[in-house]
Amino acid sequence: MLFFVLFLTLSFQISYGNQGVKEPVDFSYNKKIYGTHQIEAIKNWGISSPTAGVVSGSVMQMHGVSVGALDSGDKITGIRGISGLGQIFTLLQNKFFAPIFLGIIIVVIAAFFGHYKIIGSRKFNHHGKKFKVFSKYNIFVHWGAAIPFVIICVTGLMMVFGDKLGGGLLIRSAKNIHFIATFVFIVFGILMFLMWLKPSLFKLYDIGWFKIMGGYLSQAKNPVPAGKFNAGQKIWFWIATLGGFIMAATGLIMHYFYGDINFLRLTAIIHNVLGFGVIAMLITHIYMSIFAIEGALDSILDGNMSEEELAIMHSFYYKELIAKQ
Repeated sequence: MLFFVLFLTLSFQISYGNQGVKEPVDFSYNKKIYGTHQIEAIKNWGISSPTAGVVSGSVMQMHGVSVGALDSGDKITGIRGISGLGQIFTLLQNKFFAPIFLGIIIVVIAAFFGHYKIIGSRKFNHHGKKFKVFSKYNIFVHWGAAIPFVIICVTGLMMVFGDKLGGGLLIRSAKNIHFIATFVFIVFGILMFLMWLKPSLFKLYDIGWFKIMGGYLSQAKNPVPAGKFNAGQKIWFWIATLGGFIMAATGLIMHYFYGDINFLRLTAIIHNVLGFGVIAMLITHIYMSIFAIEGALDSILDGNMSEEELAIMHSFYYKELIAKQ
């Protein structure tokens, strides 16, 4: 995957409300600062943070409260949402979010590594008759949504582990790419949602797919109950589209600080929790597309799927295509 790094150097000044003193902030000195003031503010939404409530160098809904008071440890007053989700957000942000993301990545990759070593890739004859299953428009929209989606996930993880990666320009650039890629995904994500909504609706035969885990637990070539998309692909479709749209919305809310500090904490929690599922399913989708079935990726590159693979892995859809001939 080729990432085009966008260097958008941002700077800002912190205004000392009561003191009237302005000093520039050099992000390069502090590895704990994740990027622009938005990222630093998000990381400091916890109630115990010395800068809790600080947004863009000032405090939210200021009532005579300066940054100096926040730094000195004096009692803080006049900040909206100082209570509420502050404690739980601090606990999740400081203790759980990053380890959970890391755990998901390790466990899911380890599980599929075990699957590959024990069961291996399913192999079908790709030299015989083929069926057109995806149009050029399908392929264009899929990759138009997939590429920014992967970029969003990678840059999002870079921000989660920003301090471990050294912070600074690298993470600031990741944040900017994350922001831009979100808009690209929204456009193509909507097109993909409309394009594949109907074939992604669940059918009764999908229950049969779950019962045999899609046929991925053996090399037996028995027909698997599945339509154009199998039940696993349908789950991924809904997580990637509706889940992706919710993550885009919560991300933009955090980026533009739409709401008080407590509402921003809530959106950050939702954003991260949804992220757990998205990362797990993205890894799953990549494994299934590249490793679980040999040559499966070709169908979303040239639009064609071999008759044997189609008849076994998408048996109901295969019958539909045969009936139309």
